[in-house]
Order: sequence, then C-alpha cells, then structure tokens
Amino acid sequence: MRITKKPEERKNEILDAAEKLFTTKGYSNTTINDILQMVGIAKGTFYHYFQSKEEVMDEVVMRFIDKGVEAAKLIASDPNLKAHEKIFQIIMAQSPDVTQKEQMIDQLHQTNNAEMHQKSLVETILQLTPILADVIEQGIEEGAFKTPYPKETVEFLLVSSQFLFDEGIFKWKPDELMQKALAFTYILETIVGAERGSFDYILKKLGQSDRKEERKESNE
Repeated sequence: MRITKKPEERKNEILDAAEKLFTTKGYSNTTINDILQMVGIAKGTFYHYFQSKEEVMDEVVMRFIDKGVEAAKLIASDPNLKAHEKIFQIIMAQSPDVTQKEQMIDQLHQTNNAEMHQKSLVETILQLTPILADVIEQGIEEGAFKTPYPKETVEFLLVSSQFLFDEGIFKWKPDELMQKALAFTYILETIVGAERGSFDYILKKLGQSDRKEERKESNE
C-alpha cells in the first residue's frame, strides 16, 4: 500500500536524510540516489521538491541558520534581560557546539562548497543584524551603550567576526586567536561606547572553546 505524506513532511524527510548523508559521507560523496534510497522515494518525487543536490544543501544550511535566528529572536524579546545579557546569550546560541552542526560547517569549508559557505555567512549577517541592532538600541536606552549607528555598528561587527573568526578560512594558532579576540573586544567596546571590560565574557568563551579543541585533539 502506497503511503501518502503531506508535502512539508516529505520535504523534511528528504532534508533530514540529506543532512545525515552530508555529515557522514560528505557533500561531494553523496549522490541524489543515496538520498532517494535513504528516504525510499522515486527520483520524480525528489525533483518535485528540489532541482538539484546543491539546492538541498542550501536548504539544509538555511535550517541551521533559521534555528540560530529563532533562538536570537527569543532571547532578544525577553523583557527580563539587559542588553549585555542578551548579546552574550545570542552569541552562545550561535555557537556550533553540536557535533552534527560542526560536521555541516566542515562541509561548508570544503573548496567546492565555497559559494554556499559565502551565502550562509551573508544570510546569517542579514538575519541577525536587525535583531542585534534592537539589542544595541536597548543598551543605549539603558545607558550601557553610546552609538548613533546601531544597525551599521552591528553589520561591521558581524562581518568582521564571521570572517575573521572562521576557523575554516583562517588557521589561527591559539595565541593568535586570543590576540585577535582581545583586539575585537576592545573594538567592540569602543564602537558601541561601552565601558572597558564589558565584553570580557567573549574572551572567556573563546578560552573555553580552545580547551574543548585541545581535549578533542588529545582524544584523536
């Protein structure tokens, strides 16, 4: 008996299967036939939802971005949090601390996925900017920040941080990364008009990430 599923349910099944294959076999080694076999559908069904494997990867990446953006929106709308607390929690919400997400990011760093990686960075910046701009404006109202350009300030900070701290682009040594982080927090505090030391938690977060990476390497 043929099982008929709702379009959104079927589409998510394809995306779930593709995501699993991309993070286990690798994007380049995964074929459309692999996806068909895992889901148990015909090729015509696949092409009803997607035009290519690249389009599937694009949507898989967007799901990761959407989760981070939705988490950021939830944090930004919390009336009980100060601006500093919101920025910290939003940064933590974007952190790739889940193994499957780390594997997907590794796939984006592959040479043949450069265009898709660029698209993911751009989309992340575009979607997070208005959310963080509102948080900066809240900080201005609270007297914690002073900047006449909340939106543009966020754009510059996101572009620089997304690119400079991307481990797939730059292979910074731990001491180099920490020096960059020191400079970034100084620039961040300066550009938003915050007190010195306001964003030291970013350095603590980076230190924790370095220790995680060291433990990971020692276990390999």
